[in-house]
Amino acid sequence: MSSTSSCTLAYDEGSVLPTSAPEWAVSASERIREKRAMGITSRICPPEGVKSVLLHSCCAPCSGAMVEEMCSSPAIDKVVVFFYNPNIHPRKEYEIRKEENKSFCEKLGIEFIDVDYEVEEWYNRMKGMEFDPERGRRCTECFDMRMERTALYAHEHGFDAIATTNATSRWKDAKQVDDSGARAAAKYDNLEYWTHDWQSDEMTIRKYQISANERFYKQEYCGCSYSLRDSNDWRKANGIPKIQIGGETAGLGERYFSDPLVDAQEEFQDVVDEFFSQANEIAEAGKDHKERKKRLEVYKNRRKNEADDRIVNGLNNW
Repeated sequence: MSSTSSCTLAYDEGSVLPTSAPEWAVSASERIREKRAMGITSRICPPEGVKSVLLHSCCAPCSGAMVEEMCSSPAIDKVVVFFYNPNIHPRKEYEIRKEENKSFCEKLGIEFIDVDYEVEEWYNRMKGMEFDPERGRRCTECFDMRMERTALYAHEHGFDAIATTNATSRWKDAKQVDDSGARAAAKYDNLEYWTHDWQSDEMTIRKYQISANERFYKQEYCGCSYSLRDSNDWRKANGIPKIQIGGETAGLGERYFSDPLVDAQEEFQDVVDEFFSQANEIAEAGKDHKERKKRLEVYKNRRKNEADDRIVNGLNNW
């Protein structure tokens, strides 16, 4: 490997899973231990002929397991992290996520490309979609904008492939993310978009082991101002404290990743599906404030007991 990806990823296996841990987590953790015992660090196969990868990164927590897999693959010579996320709002949240990601890359000896915060251009591209639901047209346009910029840089600097950490989160529609990446890469000859199941149980539990070991900042919403607005509306309807930007205290739960199993539970598929089901019903009201308020009332106090106990899974881990 070149110097940009010759990092030593000497993470331990995280917390020992309790006997009450769900079967998927136990199985995934066991597969990781078996790989380490056999001296295998990565089994992923990049597209044929790919030796250098420009990895678009949305944040450090989503980067950990993906960076580990790519850097430890004998087929990959070069991995560079590309931070281009003009969607993140407010600027304070943007700087927190960027600086943490940058520090993580510096620790591993991976090159980090910090691209301009083109927030005005982002808002221009989102016009008319301000009240679209998560995973709707606005999210597609947001992924397109970021992947187009990633692909352009990759083309200009001779990378073989691009990929994105957005594909690791179950809060994201993997097909929606991958389609944006493929469209962006298709604009240039000799550039591939790397498609892989980055949301597998093994990748998910590994992501949270690394996040806990690094004590990464636990963000409470996707990133854009519309996500912040809708997430806070949903929380209010469910009697849950609003999102806190930065600081040592989160609006709900822990401020930093600390327990891989607990953190992974916040990304259970049923938790994700419940959130989007409710959020989409609210989004259908568009900018009709009276109708939005009416729909929000449906969820009022639904989780009041959980909120009072501050035990609400899946609400502060994007």
